This record gives sequence, C-alpha cells and structure tokens, in this order.
Amino acid sequence: MNSNTAKAPVPVAAHGGRNLVACEGALRGRRADERRTEGMGRRMRLLLVEDEAKMRGVLRRGLEGAGYTVDEAADGHGGLSLALDGGYDAIVLDIMLPDVDGFDVCRRLRQAEVWAPILMLTALDAVEDRISGLDAGADDYVVKPFALGELLSRLRALIRRGRPPRPAILTCGSLKLDPATRVVSWDGEPIELSRREFALLEFLLHHRNEVVQRNRILRHVWGDRTDEQTSNIVDAFIKNLRHKVDRRFDHPLIETVRGVGFRLRCPAEE
Repeated sequence: MNSNTAKAPVPVAAHGGRNLVACEGALRGRRADERRTEGMGRRMRLLLVEDEAKMRGVLRRGLEGAGYTVDEAADGHGGLSLALDGGYDAIVLDIMLPDVDGFDVCRRLRQAEVWAPILMLTALDAVEDRISGLDAGADDYVVKPFALGELLSRLRALIRRGRPPRPAILTCGSLKLDPATRVVSWDGEPIELSRREFALLEFLLHHRNEVVQRNRILRHVWGDRTDEQTSNIVDAFIKNLRHKVDRRFDHPLIETVRGVGFRLRCPAEE
C-alpha cells in the first residue's frame, strides 16, 4: 500500500458498542507529533460530559491521546458542578443526559457567565435541535456517529478562537435584552418570550431606528425554513411582541412601515 495514501476517518459510534474497537485501535496508532494541542507550552484542560460509559471512555482516551487533560462527568449535574468551578479551555457536552439535558446545562453555564467554548455532541440531526443548542449558548456541535478526527479538529478551532466575549446587552429605554443569559426585562421585570420572539426582538434591537424589510427578518430569524415563510408569519410574531413588550412603552415600540417592513423606535437614540 502506498504510504502516502490518506487514512480514512475513524467513526465514533452514536451508541456504546459499535466501532469502539476500531476507534481504540486508531488511538493506539496515533503518532506523538499528532498529539500537540494549541496550548503554547501547557496542556489544554477539557471537561467531557457524556452519560454512556463506553463512549465516555473512548472519547477520554482519544482526547488524552491528542494531548489534552480531561475531567469527566456522567450527568448534567456533575458537569455543571465541575464547569462552574471554571478553568476549562473547552467543554465537550452531550445533549441526551439522564438528568439535566445538554441544552439546559449550556444555558445555565452561560447564565453563570462561564464562557468556555462548548462543543455539543448530538444524535439529534434535526435542524431545530441544532438551532436549540446554538441558541442555548453552544459554539459548535458534531452529530453522532462522527469521526474522531472531526471532533479534534473542531476542538482545536474553538480553542484557537478563544473564549467568546460576553455579548453586549441591548437596550431601548427601560427595555433590556441580554443575549448571553437569554433574558428580556422591562425595568428589571422579566418578560417571557419564545425562542423565535427573542430572536426577532434581538434582531430589531440590533437595527433599532432602521426600517427592516420582511424578507430580511425571515432570512435572519427563520433561515431556510421555507415551510414557515408564509406571507403573515412575521406579522404574527410582531403582534406577539407588541402584546408582550409594546404595551409597556408610552409610544408604539414597533412600527409597521407599509409595503416595506418594520422599525423598532428608540426616540432617545434618534
């Protein structure tokens, strides 16, 4: 066999027994010069949160073989406890945990202002699930089954990128939207919004006092979900926001610009 032929990626199974032997064989054969991390002379510290014991063992050996120092937790509460102590360069977090799921773990860490990059592991390949993870504060994800090399590559990219800066709090008068904690409040009183409502309000606040076209809102908030891109979906969600937010202002917060789109008005900033 030609020694220059590229090796095929080794899959890591979505569930405990499949492909684990092959994966461990690849780990034993990994050369020392492929084990370097981005640590500038120190070993990177990772937290691995995975409930399935065999999968957790294989991933831990793979990560340690690549030069990382790894702490591990078998459930969401254990992962939260370790992560809140801080000091991790990145967190590898499974979504399907037996107590607190990965979405909630991620959300709680961001609310506690833990900003270590989070790479989510998911067997859920639906677009909605991936969006939920990213909206909860995750930085990237891989879908099971995945190649170990892909996981390592994504981790290196996240660590090179560094801890994400805390997003700026968006305001309009007494209205505040915190992208980091996913909290909207009026004069300190929380306002409950759905995920889509939050995304819509966040987008409008980023473009406050600008007229934003419907098509632009659809692309940003709904992406390529053409099944939801009906002629009145934006109007329906604007109506929800007006009911929950507008009534607190002494002027209409969200204006309809006929034939064009909408404008969120902040008179103090005009």
